[in-house]
Amino acid sequence: MQNYEIVDNFLSQSEFERIKNFILSESFSWTHVHDINVNHNKNSTDSYFVHMFYDNGKGRSVFFEVIAPILQKIKLVVLLRIKCNLYYNTNELKIHKPHVDYDIPHQGAIYYLNTNNGKTILEDGTRIDSIENRMFFFDSHKPHSSTSTTDKKFRVNINFNYI
Repeated sequence: MQNYEIVDNFLSQSEFERIKNFILSESFSWTHVHDINVNHNKNSTDSYFVHMFYDNGKGRSVFFEVIAPILQKIKLVVLLRIKCNLYYNTNELKIHKPHVDYDIPHQGAIYYLNTNNGKTILEDGTRIDSIENRMFFFDSHKPHSSTSTTDKKFRVNINFNYI
């Protein structure tokens, strides 16, 4: 039984381009993170870059308003976290260890900023393709995995967690 929703062309083309161009510009700041998630193999060389737009109780990014058009379309009551992820190209597609975003029941949404062969993989094996301007709504309290990409320089998405 499908318990997720995919919305292609989530934003207008102009809104999408404005967000994508800003996030992929040299003006946007990234932080390197050594572990993909809490279940990450500590001996692995896998890592990625993150920009934290919002972290409940820890403040918000100076760039928070950039993603306002997305937030206006998501129905949420309590915002937990918004982070932008940049996974770089690897020689072979790396599937990262399954994880849950929070231990409390909550919803998740992933907004894909570029088309590439990376995936979001659900616990039942369903693979969601990374297609630009696609929004993927799902239960991020259930195990899921991210991947790297092999056909583009990087894979970029924005991850929303909310109630």
